[in-house]
Amino acid sequence: MSEQDPAPAPTEQDELKARNEQLEARVAELEDQRLRALAELDNVRKRAAKEAERERARVLAELLPVLDNLDLALQHADAEPAAIVPGVRAVLEQALTLLDRLGFPRQEDADREFDPARHEAVGTVESGDIPPGTVVHVVRPGYGEGRRQLRPAKVIVSKAD
Repeated sequence: MSEQDPAPAPTEQDELKARNEQLEARVAELEDQRLRALAELDNVRKRAAKEAERERARVLAELLPVLDNLDLALQHADAEPAAIVPGVRAVLEQALTLLDRLGFPRQEDADREFDPARHEAVGTVESGDIPPGTVVHVVRPGYGEGRRQLRPAKVIVSKAD
């Protein structure tokens, strides 16, 4: 063979071997991407859990002054029983303000039309002067607005005679 002879043409086996090496490299690359994505997902989950824990702690820390004021009201209850009612009202107002600030205001539902998304009917009452389907009494108030409901209000609803 002389130096001028062309190199032998790649055989089908050589082509398959080269293609196999390319595919193995691509598989390794994809496996690396998969492992990195799984690691990132795990990190996102851990960050979300830490953030949720921080948020729970923040909300509960905001509740502590309400508890402190309830403790103070009970401490002074024996000495000044008449003073406990205004003190408890003040603590209730403090708690309602906190819920409102957190985005869950107390709903004033009396005299409103019954809404199954916001209300849970626990009873009905016949009333000729109030339109049917109107909330006539709130048994337990609801908290929240729209889709952000802590709980629905338990209500008594008017019905036709």
